[in-house]
Amino acid sequence: MSITPELDARFRAAALAEGLVDVRYDVTESPVGDLFLATTPRGLCRISYTIEGQDEEIAKIFGVRVLRASLDEVRRELDEYFEGRRHEFDLPIDLRVAPFHEAVLHELARVPYGHTDTYGSLAAKVGHPKAARAIGTVMNRNPIPIVLPCHRIIGANGSLTGYGGGLPAKRHLLELEGAMLPS
Repeated sequence: MSITPELDARFRAAALAEGLVDVRYDVTESPVGDLFLATTPRGLCRISYTIEGQDEEIAKIFGVRVLRASLDEVRRELDEYFEGRRHEFDLPIDLRVAPFHEAVLHELARVPYGHTDTYGSLAAKVGHPKAARAIGTVMNRNPIPIVLPCHRIIGANGSLTGYGGGLPAKRHLLELEGAMLPS
């Protein structure tokens, strides 16, 4: 048996209205590739460059009641960012990570649009000046790239180092923000 799109939409709307959804997710196109987006009732919880299997990953962390549904506000703010019209995000965040990761990501969020910082500097700002490698691990596991701008963290010598979306995406984001001249 198959259901009509109208009935499917009604079921989805009813589940959302009744608070029966732990996580909503969607996939959107962007200038740096397709992005997996997810929110909980508390806020944005995931942006991923990897689409496959993300619905299962978010179910393990945030709850098994996962529903694909439009995330218009997240898409709108990302679109404005990619168009160069948004320099800060106003989205609530649902960050469920270890305390050290949380401290690093909160400090990361303070790196302004159009600026870069280094792993070592970020380590010093969170009170662990010798933990540049650990900062790299946190950046690698950042659950909300772009909004929590790990692309703004570069090597001490100014080099672009690893990025979950790939170095071309990191370069694109830095060029968009004017933090790096196009090559």
